[in-house]
Amino acid sequence: QVQLVESGGGLVQPGGTLRLPCAASGRTFSMSVMGWYRQVPGKQRELVATVTSGGSTNYADSVKGRFTISRDNAKNTMFMQMNSLKPEDTAVYYCSYSATGGYEYWGQGTQVTVSS
Repeated sequence: QVQLVESGGGLVQPGGTLRLPCAASGRTFSMSVMGWYRQVPGKQRELVATVTSGGSTNYADSVKGRFTISRDNAKNTMFMQMNSLKPEDTAVYYCSYSATGGYEYWGQGTQVTVSS
């Protein structure tokens, strides 16, 4: 089992910044993909960004140029720096961890609200 602990959510004004950390613990894998997904009520959970253990990244078009995902493999921690936040970024953000063999884990979610 892999446990994921997220933090860093909150209320921020449009144009502001937030940093979301996610720490993984337990039976972690040497090769894995960590990522952030988000969900608003009534809509499906959507990909925001992912980063592999090798450092390759992938972003949703809606956040390219504004969000940056990174990870520290030695500490099993992932970060997402969110800049130039918009009201449409408001959602519950979920940390994910996946590895070969069908292993997939999710965090409990952290609320991000962008509003003036």
